Amino acid sequence: MVDNNHCFHFTLGPVQGFVAQARRTRDFWAGSFLLSWLSGVAMAATEKLGGMIKFPEPPGGYLDWINGEGKGEPPRQGAIPNRFKASVPADFGGKLVAKAVRRAWQSLAETVWEKDLAPILTSEERDRVRAVWDRQHRHFWEITWVVTSNEAESNLLDRRKNWRNHLPPAEPGRKCMIMEGWQELSGIEGMSDSDNEQRRKFWREINARCTDLRENEMLCAMAFVKRRFVRWFGDFAAEIPLEDRTTIRIQGWPLKSNSPSVAYMAAVHWLETLLEHADRAELEALFEAARDAGADCGEWDTRIRCLDRALQKNKLYPEGRKFISLDGNLFFDTAQRQPERYGLNEKVGEVKRLLADFGDSKENFARAVLSPFYAVLLMDGDRLGVHMGNPDNQEKIATALNRFTTDVPGIVEENNGFLIYAGGDDVLALLPLEDALACAAALRRKYLECFESSGIPTTLSGAVIYAHVKVALGEVLHQAHHVLDDIAKDGAGRDAIAVRVLKPGGEHLTWAQPWKIALKNGTVEIAHLADLFQKAESSQEPGQFSSKFFYRMRERFTVLQGLDSHQAAANVLAADYIASGPARESGKAATLACAKEIVGPLFDQCRPVVRTADIDDPVQWTRKKPEADGALLVRFLAQKGVERR
Repeated sequence: MVDNNHCFHFTLGPVQGFVAQARRTRDFWAGSFLLSWLSGVAMAATEKLGGMIKFPEPPGGYLDWINGEGKGEPPRQGAIPNRFKASVPADFGGKLVAKAVRRAWQSLAETVWEKDLAPILTSEERDRVRAVWDRQHRHFWEITWVVTSNEAESNLLDRRKNWRNHLPPAEPGRKCMIMEGWQELSGIEGMSDSDNEQRRKFWREINARCTDLRENEMLCAMAFVKRRFVRWFGDFAAEIPLEDRTTIRIQGWPLKSNSPSVAYMAAVHWLETLLEHADRAELEALFEAARDAGADCGEWDTRIRCLDRALQKNKLYPEGRKFISLDGNLFFDTAQRQPERYGLNEKVGEVKRLLADFGDSKENFARAVLSPFYAVLLMDGDRLGVHMGNPDNQEKIATALNRFTTDVPGIVEENNGFLIYAGGDDVLALLPLEDALACAAALRRKYLECFESSGIPTTLSGAVIYAHVKVALGEVLHQAHHVLDDIAKDGAGRDAIAVRVLKPGGEHLTWAQPWKIALKNGTVEIAHLADLFQKAESSQEPGQFSSKFFYRMRERFTVLQGLDSHQAAANVLAADYIASGPARESGKAATLACAKEIVGPLFDQCRPVVRTADIDDPVQWTRKKPEADGALLVRFLAQKGVERR
């Protein structure tokens, strides 16, 4: 029997350079899936060479699918982190694992080459493009590994990464439109007018065959594989040699090619209202008008829980799926004003007219808000690495994380989201604006539940980015990591939630609180307050909050910050509430005490709290001066980012 008395640590990157550089949600999903798949290949190779994966525990059946032995429903999302640890024999060949990962990637890339590029390139183009293709695939991945006899030496891999001996070559010519710094595939290096025209001609021919590419979109080799691999993954198979007479067979599986667009995610609950109030004939007319306007059914395979329920409730399922398969951009003013930019034509005006008619005849639908904002949710465990440094904790942590990862997809789905990635203690998902905070709270609740009996004092922090559909997706992802790491964790002290609103002009607001402050009776209080404001706006529950109360909120909080005490600031805010029209008319705020009782919860959410929690010391709480962003977030959520006129 082999004595596995050494530890093998493995990591694969660049994560941000591959996943976060995306123009579409599909690029975002593809990068995450492929990184996870390659980590799974590394795990499978490690096991083939006699190792035993110790942390994290791979999701049930995932490695079986990589080995071609999968059963049941195949994996759709990435679920394996880019870093793992295994127990191995002293003579373990870590270099062979790294080589297996590179060969797996090159084999997949070769499949894409043979299917998409080889059939259409001329002999002259083939040599030029192949040079770029081989150079980029050969030098992209940064793989770091160590083998140690000291299991407690948990920082060894990070120390090895600091050597920084991965130096990709300089890239000439025009650069990729997705992955910064890498040359686009044509291999034409000149920048003259004739060079540019030749480059455009090359990509027009590629676009004619590969319809996943947008007009004039120029990609590097890695971005091209990200965009196209899903078409051929079901037929992909490769035999990877590990050492003499030892090989590993890896295999792909059928994957759905779509991911919901950001416009579609923004429109989810508006579409839900449409399904609930329009009859079949009206929906048929809308669908025909959309098709006449050139809209495609790119969301056919998108499954959002509330939309499926609305179809069933209105007895439109399954044939009614075509009504919610239409490109989400179709419904927004931007596409209706400039249809050619979105692959539409002038007949989109008929869609706009039909929707206006629905609003005129159906009061509930007329009140529905089509928000141009969607949400990205990013969550990560707190201080788990510190606890992982103790070998006695590792099995308990692996078991708890496996339970958590197993339950994440159902929680995201129940909150009408699309899961991008769930592996270890990391979660990344797209959601409608209305559901993101509730989903974050549910995931934290599940995380704590999974660790409850482990004795490991870990928590879960989260970042929600409410992004306008016009903001570049890559910037949204960059902001999500910054808000999570620097604001929720370092700023609020971990076990916290942080929110940022991104408009086309930049950051609109940022709010953060420890979960203990943010939650009340299991619900995110800021969302509850937004619900009260929304009801007041629609006159369903007057006397809570009003637009007048929130007017010039930033200026008002500048004054509050200058006051010496929180009590004085609370009194001023309560007096402002009394002066607001609906409050005065309802009679609910006749006294200062009554007004303070009503605005108190809002004031609490506007006072940032910093949680200090050292490993061996009790938690301490520090309150700062009130800031306007909590109140502005209430207004933003209530109005769904659509300013009232």
